[in-house]
Amino acid sequence: MAGVALALASAGCYGLSDVVGGLSARRAPFATVAALGQLTALVLTLTAAPLTTAQPPSFSDLGWGGLSGLGTGLGMLMLFRGLSRATMSVVVPVSAVGGVTLPVLVSVAFLGERPATLTWLGIALALPALWMVARQRTDQTGTTDTGMADGLAAGVGIAVQYLALAQASGQSGIWPVTAGRVSATAVLVLVVLRGPKTRRRLPSPRVMLGALTSGATAAIALVCYLLAAKQQLTTVAVVLSSLYPAVPVLFGLTVLRERLRWQQAVGLVAAGCAVALITVAS
Repeated sequence: MAGVALALASAGCYGLSDVVGGLSARRAPFATVAALGQLTALVLTLTAAPLTTAQPPSFSDLGWGGLSGLGTGLGMLMLFRGLSRATMSVVVPVSAVGGVTLPVLVSVAFLGERPATLTWLGIALALPALWMVARQRTDQTGTTDTGMADGLAAGVGIAVQYLALAQASGQSGIWPVTAGRVSATAVLVLVVLRGPKTRRRLPSPRVMLGALTSGATAAIALVCYLLAAKQQLTTVAVVLSSLYPAVPVLFGLTVLRERLRWQQAVGLVAAGCAVALITVAS
């Protein structure tokens, strides 16, 4: 039960990170906002990591964490490259569903996980729920093929982030998350430095605060996921943590007074049912 709660807390923090980061990226280049966020996450986890374990982390755990961070960097870059040249309604749901489907398939086929029947029913509900919640109506023009390719590439990055982090042992505390922030920060800083000069300018204090908040909540989300993956099947932890697109929808509905479309309403109900089934099975 604690694993389910931690995975849902991860989803909530991820969703909050997306909301704050998305609002900040409207006022500054996304790569700059993302790099500042990951740098904040690195400082935060580097400070907290020694408090979570008395023994030094193993090289294998740091390696899994570093690989997870590369997945984070790839996922973020491909997602936002897709958003810049294809339709949001294709890129976002493809990346979201791909980031869940691949870890589930790998966990079952190669890691020997055998979810209970109710868990499978929850997963079967969660995938279309994620698609309906993440799919957004947009006037942006772009090609479907390009959006599918970038969305799938982003999904692979997200899947690597989840799968690699789940392989780290519980003896290393949150050091694997810290290692992941090192590699993710390196990737995003490289993109900023190689990009236009506008990316290298520090944004306004308001945007800086948003970027720092987004990075901090994303770090907390990864820590919650890591802890959840030690108490639950990776399959369960991934599926529940990946329900974070529901948070921006609820934020838009309650705070921004956006109109809830019927697809999103059905998706939210299906997501709630999926959580209930997986919780009962756990």
